Amino acid sequence: MDKNFTKVPQEAEKVETTSISHLESIKNAVDNATTGATERYPDVYTVHTPNEVSKHWREGQAFFFQAENKHSLKIEVLNAYILRFRYALNGKFERDFSYAINPDFQVNNVRTDFSETETSFLIRTTQVRCFIAKADLKVTIEDAECNLLCADAEPFRAITTLTHGLAEIKITKIAQEDEAYYGLGDKASELNLRGQHKENWNSDAFGYGHGSDPLYRSIPFYLGLQSGLGYGIFMDNTYRSHFDFDSQNKGQTSFSAEGGEMNYYFIAGPQLLEVAQRYTELTGRAELPPMWALGFHQCRWSYYPEQEVRDLANKFRELQIPCDAIYLDIDYMDGFKCFTWDETRFPDPKRMIAELEEDGFKTVVMIDPGIKIDKTYWVYNEGVKHDYFCKRQDGPLFKAPVWPGMCHFPDYTNPEVRTWWAGLYK
Repeated sequence: MDKNFTKVPQEAEKVETTSISHLESIKNAVDNATTGATERYPDVYTVHTPNEVSKHWREGQAFFFQAENKHSLKIEVLNAYILRFRYALNGKFERDFSYAINPDFQVNNVRTDFSETETSFLIRTTQVRCFIAKADLKVTIEDAECNLLCADAEPFRAITTLTHGLAEIKITKIAQEDEAYYGLGDKASELNLRGQHKENWNSDAFGYGHGSDPLYRSIPFYLGLQSGLGYGIFMDNTYRSHFDFDSQNKGQTSFSAEGGEMNYYFIAGPQLLEVAQRYTELTGRAELPPMWALGFHQCRWSYYPEQEVRDLANKFRELQIPCDAIYLDIDYMDGFKCFTWDETRFPDPKRMIAELEEDGFKTVVMIDPGIKIDKTYWVYNEGVKHDYFCKRQDGPLFKAPVWPGMCHFPDYTNPEVRTWWAGLYK
């Protein structure tokens, strides 16, 4: 039965009645829980935070800490510079798998010391010192000279709701005075992210402007720099995620996701270049690109027919403007179907591409991962025949609209599909 009640200060674990018409309303309800306001809500959420540690143990270079309410933290020492943090509600860790981590990455056996005081545990390598508070599993990380790198401002928090299940997992850290933040990949904003809130959710954001967010790509990795000391945070989570770099000017930065497991890596520097190098060691490094890929590229939506492409190339050479590549967007396709050409607009693409290359231009054609549902379309028929497309959890092939209309989508988690897709470019 609905009833009014007065909110009370948040404890280690708490159940209250709240509106969950949107995740923001849940967050607002939690954040306002200490105000003492009387509010009326029609549904139930639970806030999960660890309380006092009841037991701990070590397995090689992995350290486990379990609170009295069963919420747990696992810290793995991957090498002297990289620590991995995983949080589990009720002590149940998820399956340990990730597409983001380099399968060739090797954990280094390094000297790792463990000790404890009355209030905390200490994990120490030659490069970092990691303190874990016994009261609530808050983490503080220092370098070998005891300089503060980053520290939790609040304990790990998760929110579950009666109707939505797990709704948020969140880490909140202290934003040190004059600390700067960089990273997250494609973000249309100032280089220093301090004072900004960013969201990762891959979106077709054509025509975006300054401050537009989210954009096309999601790279949940950022670097912090304070007093010449740098570090990195990589949150390995595929759900919609949020990064807040002290946007409320409260001296706090946070990263959160709307599901999955809180699984993140701390990477010590102290130089930012060293952090980046260790991050790519962890996640894998791209192949060295060809020289032309590092040159000047001309791209827009869109150049067609063929004569417009040739006129563009001639104008660049006439004005002696450096250009190494010209991009063709979806209008080169036959009905926006991938791996096809519009024979009216581009009657002889092989000849055009060869002649552009003679003049120093590479031709780059855009490909969407959406394959039109069309029984007269050979790519679609191959994908259906070999069971290459993504499925819904209840069985049918997943479909959604893209430029050509309703589409199926290749299941790139299948190595056979990746090989098939790569071959289509030939």
